[in-house]
Parts: sequence; C-alpha cells; structure tokens
Amino acid sequence: MPQTARIALVSSDEQLNFAVQLRLQSKGYKTTLMPCASGLLGAFYSDPPDLLLIDLSTTSSICTEIISTLRSDSFFSTIPIIGMLDSLNEDDRQWNGCLLDDFIALPVNYHELFCRISLSLSRIKRVFDNNPLTRLPGNTSIQRAIEAAIGSELAVCYVDINHFKPYNDVYGFGHGDEVIRMLSRIMFNSVREIGGGFSGHIGGDDFVCIVPLLQAEAMCQTIIKHFDHIVLDLFEEDVKRQGYYIGHNREGVEQEIPLLSVSIGIVPMNTHKIQHSAKVAEVAAELKKLAKQTVGSCYVVDNRKE
Repeated sequence: MPQTARIALVSSDEQLNFAVQLRLQSKGYKTTLMPCASGLLGAFYSDPPDLLLIDLSTTSSICTEIISTLRSDSFFSTIPIIGMLDSLNEDDRQWNGCLLDDFIALPVNYHELFCRISLSLSRIKRVFDNNPLTRLPGNTSIQRAIEAAIGSELAVCYVDINHFKPYNDVYGFGHGDEVIRMLSRIMFNSVREIGGGFSGHIGGDDFVCIVPLLQAEAMCQTIIKHFDHIVLDLFEEDVKRQGYYIGHNREGVEQEIPLLSVSIGIVPMNTHKIQHSAKVAEVAAELKKLAKQTVGSCYVVDNRKE
C-alpha cells in the first residue's frame, strides 16, 4: 500500500486534528478531517478512505456508534480503524467487544502511529480480497456469499457493462476506471436502499450482488435508471444526440459503437437446479447473453424451475 493512502481523521479536538494532520501529510498521506457527527457516514459513502483514525478520548459514545455502523456494513467493514485512547487501563475497556483494528495512546507518539498505520494498511491488503479499484469484495468473498445463498429466498444478480471495451479504447483507461467506480457506487447504493445485501466485484466490468428475491427486480430497475442517467455525462453532446460514437469492435473492425449500458442476469437461489456456485455462473451467463440482445440497459430473470 503506497503512502498516498487516504486517511480520515475523526476528532472534535481541533488542536489534535491540526497536529496529527500536519504529521500525516508530512509522510505523504492524504488526510481528511471529519467531525464526530452524523454527516460523517454520508461523507464515507461518497468518498471512502483507506483508513480511519478516530479519537475516542472525547464524545466516545458517538464515535463508538460510528464504528459499529461501519463494521456492520459489508462495504466499509474492511476499512482499518485505529482508535486514539486517553487510557489503556485494562479495567476501563471492554476489549472483547472492541471493533478497532488497532489503537494508540494519547498523547500521540508519531513514530508509533506511522508504524501502526503502515501495518494496518499492509494487513488489510494481505487479508482481504477486495478489488483495489472499487473496494468491493472480490472472487473469494463472492463465491462464499453465493454458496451461502443457495437454497434461500435470495437472488444472485450478475451485472456488467455493455460495449465497455471499445469505450476504454476510445476514451482511455482512466475514463474506463471511472465508469467502473461509478457502477460500483450505483450498485452498492441500490442494494443499500432496499435494506442491504451483498455487493462484489468479480473484476473488470463484471459485478455481483445478492439481495432478497422479492426485491431483486426493483433493485435492478434502480441500477439501470441511475446508470443510464449518469452515463450521459461521459459523452459529448453530438455523441449523445446521435446515440453512438466511432470505434472498433473486438475484431478490430471500425463501426458505430452504442453508448454504454448495463446487462443484468437475475438468478433465483430457491430452485433445485442450483446446487453449487458454478451453476449460478452458468445460468447468469445465459441470462446476460439474452439481456445483451436488447438495445440499451436490460435485466433478465431466470424463471425456469428446472
């Protein structure tokens, strides 16, 4: 993990904020100051940090609630959290239920703080398989989540972007990465809006989410609505008017490339034919192929019982 990692510093102590931010920036860390307030969670959803450094010496009940909320969220649960404590007395802390990854005593020993930050960032990189671009859980976590969903009243939804490769070729990988991040945020927030579920990033422009079967179609409609609206900002006015741009297909042939859209395959988990995760991927591939036959964004539900 490079030292350009982004650190969110949460404290109501202005003097501590100033001193810690100054020292972190001197080491190359991008540091954002956040108050211990309700707006903090909203800021996390829009721009998640790589690590949270939180002051538990004051307003500890609010900060503890924030930590609990983050830990209960699949998207944020992997972010390392280092607590700054005014006392390390064993009798004062309930360490068994502590949701911190690490801690440091106040006043801050900065050499120790830098070491703990470096170790926390390295540890999270080793332990978790989250995609570095979107922060969503990767293939290992996805397979476990799918296997756990088999036989339940859940649906596994495979999401990918139509015409993504030619867009990457014409507009560049930087713009392509932003599209992937955009879809990840849209999908994650759509899952959260229906009460939560699992969101994962297989790789490239392929994603998976697992939600209650009864809410799967509504969630897919939300993903499509937001994606189709936001994606227009990625193209020039003349391209938007004509509905295509000139690019090359996978065979290298120049042609008119449609604007980006999404295809989603919804695989119910409560059918007898789904016995393992490989079957889920097989069915999803068939559904996405059907969805891609439609112009624009589309989702397809597997309603076959056998």
